[in-house]
Order: sequence, then C-alpha cells, then structure tokens
Amino acid sequence: MAGNSFGEVFKISTFGESHGKAIGVLIDGCPAGLPLSIEDIQLELDRRKPGQSHITTARIEKDQVQILSGVFEGQTLGTPIALLIENEDQESKDYSHLKNAFRPSHADFTYQEKYGIRDYRGGGRASARETATRVAAGAVAKKLNSSLTKLSVQAFVSSIANIHLEKNYQELDLNTTENNLVRCPDEETAKQMIRIIETAKAEGDSLGGVITCVIKDCPIGLGEPVFDKLEAQLARAMLSIPAVKGFEIGSGFEGTKMKGSEHNDVFEARNDRIVTKTNNSGGIQGGISNGMDIYFRVAFKPTATIMQKQQSVDAAKNEIALEAKGRHDPCVLPRAVPIVEAMVSLVLADYILISRLSKI
Repeated sequence: MAGNSFGEVFKISTFGESHGKAIGVLIDGCPAGLPLSIEDIQLELDRRKPGQSHITTARIEKDQVQILSGVFEGQTLGTPIALLIENEDQESKDYSHLKNAFRPSHADFTYQEKYGIRDYRGGGRASARETATRVAAGAVAKKLNSSLTKLSVQAFVSSIANIHLEKNYQELDLNTTENNLVRCPDEETAKQMIRIIETAKAEGDSLGGVITCVIKDCPIGLGEPVFDKLEAQLARAMLSIPAVKGFEIGSGFEGTKMKGSEHNDVFEARNDRIVTKTNNSGGIQGGISNGMDIYFRVAFKPTATIMQKQQSVDAAKNEIALEAKGRHDPCVLPRAVPIVEAMVSLVLADYILISRLSKI
C-alpha cells in the first residue's frame, strides 16, 4: 500500500518531489482512439501553475508537459500514457535550515517518523507541487468524459476566511469563474477576497476557505454499492488534496437541522424524465448518481507555511524558533480550483468506464 496510485479502471500513479528533477504521472486504462494533444493538457496545467498573480507564490514554473508514451498521431493507443513535467525554479537553499526541524502543521515530523528519512526541500513528496501531475492526468480524464458524455465539471471559490459568496450556484454564471484572480464567479465578492488575501500576505500570514464544485449532466447510474459509493470516492479524492480538511455533499451538515419530511427529495416526471423536485441529496442516492446536479463543498485549511516566527522542535527534541523562507501561497484556494476539477474528472472517468460492465 504505497498510496501513490488512484483509480481502478482509469488508474493513475504519480511520482516526484517538489525539488527533484521532475514530477510525472502514468495513466493506465485510457481507451484507444481518444484524440489527445499536449494543448489539451497544457490548458489545465496553466490554470494551476505558480506565479499567476501577486496573490499566489512567486515560484515561476512553466509546467510544460511532455507526453512520453501512449499517444501516436494525436490519438491514444490504449497503452500506458506517461506524462512528465520538469522542475525548473527550485531554490533548495531556502530549506536548508529545515533539515532537522519540524514545521508546524506540515508533514515533516510524520514523514520522518514513518520513513526515517525525508526530502526536506520544499516538503518533498508532501508538497502541493505534486498536484500538477493530478491536473495533467485530470485533463486526459476530462477529455475522455466529454467524448463519452455531456457532463461538465465546474469548481469555484465560494469563501475565503470570513468572506462568503452568499448566492447559491444556480444564481451564478459559472462561466465567469476565470474572470478574476481568485476564481470566484461574483466580481464584488472576488474583490473582497483579494483584499483580505493581500492583507494576510502583507502580515506574513495565510488564509483558508471553501471551494464548491458542480457536476452537471452526469449520467444516471455512476457509483457502486456499499463501499464504492460515488460520494465516497469523491470524498476520498478531495481529502487526498493537500490542505483539505473537510467535505460535504448536497445539504451536508445543514441537512441535520431538517426533518425527514423537509429533506426528502420527492420524485416527479418532467419532460419524459424522472427527476426530483428538490436536490438535498446532491445528485447521489444510494451511492449512485440520479441524474440531478451533483454539488459539494471542500474545506481548505490556511496555508501551513507563514512568514512569521513560530515555535517548534528539532529532531533532537530541542525547542527552536522557526522563520520561514522561500515562496509560498498566502491562500491556496485560487490555484486549487483546477485541482478539484481534475480529481473529480478522474473519479468520473473511472466510474464511466466501470458502468459499462454493469449490465448487458
């Protein structure tokens, strides 16, 4: 159980560390004949890459993807697809003081205890740098999903710290999500979010928040009984993203305040389809998609690295004062939107292929 692979039929395995020579992903199970280009993948990577604006990390990585195998003359071969992204802008000297020190709320201590060795440069394998490989694989999954179905996946920032987007997703034009630095589909709320991120950055501090994701036109019947329910896999996918500390789908925790008579989604026939009048279930019932919108929220903690002095201990159990160096996001939310979409696309691609085995 190495924990570096995800998926059953459409399966990915990622590799690489933050300050290593490169990071990459191997995709197995992608069917042959899917039109695929570097541009399809690069488009998504450019949404996640560092150095996008003054409210993200100043690390500059082009994140240029290379397709090493599995694609020929613009189509997938049905063989493993290997994608590579070289690291170009590492400043490992910024981490030399962490060789024997444990940063608060990082994986330094747990990795050291588990493996007895760790790459302390930029967090090594535990760095969010690894998520670039997920976005690359997610781009392939997204292309597969769009070729087989009409579904769409759109995520957006719905809160940062105490600034909340008051409208629900039905009231928003999600196509405007990319129109501002913070990826919030409401300009006024986005401006407030940007201001508090700027303030936190100036104070050497960080902020957390919530990303909401909506899946529209999802085929009915995705998901498996009992342990492999669709929402269970979505939760697993989201909680595997660095800094994620919470997941809720549909009515979520608010649903606990309702009576069954209020919460139940009543069925009706509409335009030759069976639908529900409400959607407190979040588009999934019995662990299987029912054709309604699937919507959920993902909670991200504040970035662990802050530019303030903090107390900690070193490997010899000495108390020390740590002062961070390097380049870090004061808030990960804007760059996490394409990561959320990528992980959702991977889950859906897997279940779309699995669903073809459910009945003759």
